[in-house]
Amino acid sequence: MRKTAVVLAVAAVAAGVGAVPNDARRAEAEKEARAVLEKLTPDEKVQMLMMDNPEIKRIGIPRFHWWSEALHGYARSGLATVFPQAIGAAATFDDELELRMADAISTEARAKVNLYRAQGERGGNHCLSLWSPNVNMDRDPRWGRGQETFGEDPYLTSRMGVAFVKGIQGDDPKYLKAVACAKHYAVHSGPEKKRHEFNVNLDDRDLYEYYLPAFKALVKEAKVESVMGAYSAVNGVPCCANKRLLVDILRGEWGFRGTVVSDVGAVDDIWKNHKYRKNAVEGDLAAIEGGLDLCSEATYHHMRGPVKEGKIDPAIFDKPLMHILTTRALLGDLDPKAKTPWDNLGEKDVNNAKHKAIALECAEKSIVLLKNDGVLPLDASKLKRLDVTGRSREEHILMGNYNGEPADAVTILKGFLRELGSGVFIDTTSDSDPLVRVIGLCPIDEGEDRDRKDIGMWPQQLKELRRDRQRRPERKIIAVVPGGSAMDLREVCELCDAVLVCWYPGELGGTAVARTVVGKNNPSGRLPVTFYRNPGKMPDFEDYTLPGRTYLYTDQNVLYPFGYGLSYTTFAYNGIKADTRNLPKTTAAVEIDPDFSIRRDEAGQSQSDAGEKRPKQAAAPVAPSAPMLTVSIDVENTGAVAGDEVVQLYVRSPEDSGDRRIHHLEGFKRVSLKPGEKKRVSFALTAGQLAQFGKDGRQTLAKGVYRIFVGGGQPGYCDNTKCIMVEL
Repeated sequence: MRKTAVVLAVAAVAAGVGAVPNDARRAEAEKEARAVLEKLTPDEKVQMLMMDNPEIKRIGIPRFHWWSEALHGYARSGLATVFPQAIGAAATFDDELELRMADAISTEARAKVNLYRAQGERGGNHCLSLWSPNVNMDRDPRWGRGQETFGEDPYLTSRMGVAFVKGIQGDDPKYLKAVACAKHYAVHSGPEKKRHEFNVNLDDRDLYEYYLPAFKALVKEAKVESVMGAYSAVNGVPCCANKRLLVDILRGEWGFRGTVVSDVGAVDDIWKNHKYRKNAVEGDLAAIEGGLDLCSEATYHHMRGPVKEGKIDPAIFDKPLMHILTTRALLGDLDPKAKTPWDNLGEKDVNNAKHKAIALECAEKSIVLLKNDGVLPLDASKLKRLDVTGRSREEHILMGNYNGEPADAVTILKGFLRELGSGVFIDTTSDSDPLVRVIGLCPIDEGEDRDRKDIGMWPQQLKELRRDRQRRPERKIIAVVPGGSAMDLREVCELCDAVLVCWYPGELGGTAVARTVVGKNNPSGRLPVTFYRNPGKMPDFEDYTLPGRTYLYTDQNVLYPFGYGLSYTTFAYNGIKADTRNLPKTTAAVEIDPDFSIRRDEAGQSQSDAGEKRPKQAAAPVAPSAPMLTVSIDVENTGAVAGDEVVQLYVRSPEDSGDRRIHHLEGFKRVSLKPGEKKRVSFALTAGQLAQFGKDGRQTLAKGVYRIFVGGGQPGYCDNTKCIMVEL
């Protein structure tokens, strides 16, 4: 077994919804599942291994479908609250808010399912198996599905993903509120057109350092109940038949006990596109042998004949069926007399005022102010006329993909009309000063099967913006930019006095934008991805190696860095201190070894590269999750208005440690401060968060000087960042 970063639970989340079920409850559910399994015929076993579990009346088992979507609201099922798309939620850097949002989503899921089941409907998009969140790494902005993710950083993705899973699955000691699904496991971020046959070759350092930590956190900390295998292959083995990924790492190293599902069509890909096996039956068997439980399609029907003919022993289905049936038992789906805490949810619990308030809060906190030459916020009391143009009327720029249908979607134009009222004349064609131009992307431009060839803006939009500037050079122009990932905003920033990125902000996105422009909301979002300066200098899209990608591995070609965002106020940092009492009292390197303990290398040699000798003697193993270092700092609002600051902590390893990362995020906290108010913020760091990864994926805590940076953004880009050096 190997070591990856051990990420620290944020106290606000840990104190809220807990990870369930516990071992005793799972044992009860397994007993219930075993009782059902023993009654299934061989043919019924095959059918229960597919996405649409059939009703089996003779043993009282209802139909159960495994596919609903819930990235940012209960999707594809009519009325539901549409929250900001996942990339926008990531921009809030607020995992406590993410937990509340996910709890609202699962409430609506339960309510909708109750209504459907009352009508006898148990089909697709009407179930409690929610295929969210997407914790793939957004390593390249050209990937069309980057909007579904929490961005390019493993730590941020882990924290937001853990919060989402806890909110979806709930904290009831007996039943799961809904089933969350960590997807797409693993190493998937384009190209979309090739995903059914694409193979990624990479070493264990890339795998454990970057592509796996979020999945590990969701399994070990949040106890996510489902994991989805990706379409693609890793090192020549399709993910849905990849024993190393599904058995050795997922179940062996991390202790996963839930259900592994395939992406739709991925089992067919094993033989059809990857050519990993010769035919459908061999492909099906490879999936089962590789650790897949549920085939999210009808491909397993190919095994029904061989089972009846005695060519396939149905006993091989028992282990995956136990996982499937246990998950259903934890939902209360196998017991017709089961009473869950959510049985009374209904119409009143869908798209209600409480959930809309969360959607608005998330949308407001997600908005990132990239540029402000003093034009914002607009003084609404002095405003007589406002020109709102571009994509301001378009509802689909609010939604992102995998969305529900709100009762009242507030476009950006509608948001200004409602917020400013009759006292301000809103036009879409005039030359009034100032101008709000909505310029950016929509879900048609990027998404599933829609990667971008480059990250440039649409030429027609830039042409219109140039015309605006040339017509009246003195005019104040405010750009509002929707989109699901990084865009080339060089010219937009040159031509405009202020630039706001609003992502795909959900059903109340227009309200959030209008309130921000007129100062009712002080922007506090931070970029969860790097915005690049020159798209032509980006690495090959199909190359998954890490050097040259994201803020972790390059500081070149940066227009706006990960973690960046402006405010209408200012913040100061002072009094940084570190409590080092838990640091190892040694000058040697410290290895995180295969039994999940930390050992000291008595010879003082680094153990970070594969093939090097392990220490002959080891002393005093220490759990890598134990806090080793606490860093605290004072944060003060030095401006004239109240605002939220996103305090960020980055770790930089000793110069000779071999760490490829420039520095890496290992803590963030959102702090609300009134003018002149000061608060002290503390972060606890574990050994796993300080350690470096070797070529074999193992970690070593190198000796030397560690630099810990705390501030409102990345070191090197943020003026108020403070640094403290800690020697190990």
